[in-house]
Amino acid sequence: MKATEFQQAGGVEDWRVLGSGASAWFDAPSQTAGAALVGRIADLAPGLPDLDLRSGGVRVRIGASSDLDVELASAISAAAQDLGLPADPAALQTVQFAIDAADRSSVMSFWRTALAYEPADDNSLADALRRDPPISFHRLDQPRPLRNRIHFDVSRSPEAVEAVKTALGTEAYGAWQLTLADTEGNEVDLVPGGELSEGPETADWQVVFGAMTFYPTSSPAQEAALATAVAGLADDAGVPLMVDLRPDGVTIDSGKDLWEEDVPRFAALAGRVQAAAHELALAADPSRLRFVQFGIDAVDVPAVRDFWTTLLGYQHDPRPNVSDIYDPRRLNPVIIFQQMGAADEERLRQRNRIHFDLVVPDDQARARIDAAVAAGGRILAEPAQGRCTLADPEGNEVDIVAPA
Repeated sequence: MKATEFQQAGGVEDWRVLGSGASAWFDAPSQTAGAALVGRIADLAPGLPDLDLRSGGVRVRIGASSDLDVELASAISAAAQDLGLPADPAALQTVQFAIDAADRSSVMSFWRTALAYEPADDNSLADALRRDPPISFHRLDQPRPLRNRIHFDVSRSPEAVEAVKTALGTEAYGAWQLTLADTEGNEVDLVPGGELSEGPETADWQVVFGAMTFYPTSSPAQEAALATAVAGLADDAGVPLMVDLRPDGVTIDSGKDLWEEDVPRFAALAGRVQAAAHELALAADPSRLRFVQFGIDAVDVPAVRDFWTTLLGYQHDPRPNVSDIYDPRRLNPVIIFQQMGAADEERLRQRNRIHFDLVVPDDQARARIDAAVAAGGRILAEPAQGRCTLADPEGNEVDIVAPA
């Protein structure tokens, strides 16, 4: 079944095909209300689809290749309607990344190790939990020897960070001794995480920019029970949590740095979440935890930041001395901006080896392109075969991809 055939089927008006599957977003007034939909979905299929429960709603991702997928999508929409949770297709997008490489095998090997990703196909890597963005690898058309203006920030457990360095046989460098680079100079700042607190009541939690825990599960019913318990605890505490349900387990996440807003209050909530998981006979697996964000170096930070905020529908982090922009639904990665010297003209002129891919529904692509141009971007390649290449005010590139 092609994407167009799925979209034209009856009962799937809430859904849009992005990449290899279909997605829907259902608004919810609370996490408890969203968890009610999670429970209904758990009763619909023998295997739970990818579900991202947020304070404002639920994202659902399923296949889009068969009549069974159409039936499941229609049933989920009916359940959401019955619960009074409206769909918002305009909320759907996926931020991905691409690296141009002369030696793709070597570069892919580095990033597979650094991120603990798995091969998705011969030219791409993906997070097995499908929380962090996939990376595709393309052939480098000509040498670009200077440092990129885009880099990765990744946080993992201290043990995982040391294991990466050992596996790569390299030492970190840079101002904080955190930076590693692949064989072609593409960089990642690999940051070791730490404990949320010293007490056993939060021993399941790790701080990797966000405070996170992961519980392997054995059934959709078990996952739904945990999501329901966590949603109720989060609503009672007035502290939103990101709850991502996958067929093999549930990740619970504060979001980047949000646990720091009131550490005692968050630690108390984390302890209650841990106790609820243990009551369900679940044991945490911290080895699955990872945080990924992206940094852009810019001479005119406000102009570049405003371009990406507009294009992605992100919001500015309101905290002082923070350059972050973030997805208001907390579904896509944070982007930070760092000051770059105007005198570094050669690096500014060099085309990056890393670029963004923004996957949006076909009916939204033109509006995104127009908004990006109005925000200071320029079109480098006119739309063709569902893809349009743009550059921000300083030449950082993004491909807007609209599956058809």
